[in-house]
Amino acid sequence: MLRTLLSPRLVALHLLVIGVLVSFTFLGRWQLGVFESSGAPRRAPDPAPVAVTHLTQVGRYVAVDDVGRRVTATGVYDAANQLLVADRVADVAAPGGRAARGDGFWLLTPLRLADGTVVPVVRGWVRSAGDPATAVPEGTVTVTGRLRHAEQTGDVQRTGLLPRGQVATVSTAELINMWPDARVRDGFVVATTQEPPSRATPVAVPAPTIGGGLTWRNLAYALQWWVFALFAVYMWFHFVRDALRGRRQEPSGPESKGPESAGPAAPAEA
Repeated sequence: MLRTLLSPRLVALHLLVIGVLVSFTFLGRWQLGVFESSGAPRRAPDPAPVAVTHLTQVGRYVAVDDVGRRVTATGVYDAANQLLVADRVADVAAPGGRAARGDGFWLLTPLRLADGTVVPVVRGWVRSAGDPATAVPEGTVTVTGRLRHAEQTGDVQRTGLLPRGQVATVSTAELINMWPDARVRDGFVVATTQEPPSRATPVAVPAPTIGGGLTWRNLAYALQWWVFALFAVYMWFHFVRDALRGRRQEPSGPESKGPESAGPAAPAEA
């Protein structure tokens, strides 16, 4: 049997099947990867900045489609009402509260616009409450950043009571109570640039994304390649089985001679 399996014809078949299996498995895995990546979020179109007044209002939620949009705002910071958002890192998408306990603070400062309304602005991040970068610039400032929807009070696991002047979330409902004399627009702006420049560390804020749609066609292609690979194994098995059967049916030596081919009979004794 081993001689049959190692015959030149079957060795070529073995090598061909191995090549087919490796190639088809790779092609199926590639199509599966395309299928998996098709569902990943993709970067959405990122239009030029617009005035924050075009996308936010007092008493009306920020539209979902406007979250992440680049906006600009010009006004004067209200230094007396600045707040520190406790237990945060310099990334707006990172978890806060107990998950980032002691990591630092966002500088949350109300920016009063020309129409008298207020936009909450995260000016940057500092490691400690006594950092000199917490100082609020005087005069008119122009902020460019990305719009975020207001956080919910339950978005973070709180670390307990915070000192006066600190909050756990950027919640419009909470800010209305803390800034009772201000007409607060919903949402907040995470500053990316500011004139005059800020000394605080900028808080990273992602560009808007859109969800991807799974391309089921690629999954079907992956299954096709793997079915072809199984079919190649099936055909290899039949070729090898037929070769072994043919080998067993071949005569192993000269055929036995019949009676007619035997020599002359010995004469009978008298």
